[in-house]
Amino acid sequence: MMEVDKDSFYPELEKAAAADKLVVLDMYTQWCGPCKLLAPKVEALAEEMPDVVFMKLDCNQNNKPLAKGLGVRSVPTFKLFRNLAQVDEVQGAKYDLLVEKITKHR
Repeated sequence: MMEVDKDSFYPELEKAAAADKLVVLDMYTQWCGPCKLLAPKVEALAEEMPDVVFMKLDCNQNNKPLAKGLGVRSVPTFKLFRNLAQVDEVQGAKYDLLVEKITKHR
């Protein structure tokens, strides 16, 4: 699972689009309890699905402009991208819904 920031997110998204891969962006904060509980499950998903690119974005002060630009209102938020466009979203620690949406867009 790749950690991205405001400078690396779009270049990595472009690489994934060039390879025609689904991207799952996990947006979290260090202080978010539900984020910490969900993290091991999401990391396991990333290992189970090598055809999907999983990225993590810490919505800290440095990355706040990117998070705001992506429309993040609460964490955890997961955004799914294909070919540079957002195709789906899951707000909150809804693991089963996340798996369902990844499977749908894979």
